[in-house]
Amino acid sequence: MNHVKMYTTQVCPYCLRAKALLKQRGVDQIEEIRIDLDPQQRDAMMSLTGRRTVPQIFIGETHVGGCDDLIALDQRGGLQALLQAA
Repeated sequence: MNHVKMYTTQVCPYCLRAKALLKQRGVDQIEEIRIDLDPQQRDAMMSLTGRRTVPQIFIGETHVGGCDDLIALDQRGGLQALLQAA
């Protein structure tokens, strides 16, 4: 299964929703980078994605986007394929 990395904050409901969907799809490990604990990580996230909001989700080398993007990818049937690609 492809590595999943997610930029998050502790109180973000969209982060919780995205993590729940990934777990439903079989992801047992998510590298979580808490930008509320380390402001420099927010700068790194913004450099990588061009976005300020969380979550920002990466599956392998692919930037999926935020929670809505993840849900849309799943509804199109692309999430499982991306998770399984190695």
